[in-house]
Amino acid sequence: SIASADMDSNQLEAFLTAQTKKQGGITPDQAAVIAKFWKNHRAQIHESLIGQSRWDHSLRNISWRVDLKAQLRHVEQINTPVAIVEVELGRNGQ
Repeated sequence: SIASADMDSNQLEAFLTAQTKKQGGITPDQAAVIAKFWKNHRAQIHESLIGQSRWDHSLRNISWRVDLKAQLRHVEQINTPVAIVEVELGRNGQ
């Protein structure tokens, strides 16, 4: 939760305080260790998460179409539009 929200010190303090007050939560000592670790490694953790979730900015192909259903068992479903989108992504050099 801390890393995905990229919490600043105020958010971190509020989050850890809430975690210490909740049943089965963490102890104040654990909260202090987590806070110290986050403050020392926030930038590296954030960059790692960005690197793992980023696409390589290469869209190979995109195609789309809209279909209309012309024949079905139930009349109310006729002429219901359905959009189909196909996106092909790739890494550089692959």
